[in-house]
Amino acid sequence: MGVMEEMRALGHVVDRLAEKYPDVPRHHIEGIVEQEHRLLDAGRVRDYVPILVEHAVRDRLRQ
Repeated sequence: MGVMEEMRALGHVVDRLAEKYPDVPRHHIEGIVEQEHRLLDAGRVRDYVPILVEHAVRDRLRQ
């Protein structure tokens, strides 16, 4: 997965989470996605990064 594809996928993650959690401001969701993405930024295998980010953010929003 290239950088552009990964960023596009993360944009879709934000869209899905904003739809699932309409009471949470979109900018808050974007911030959490960025934080979780940074935690995984050093990894060499990038294919699953968007999925891992989405799961981590969803877990944080449920709390």
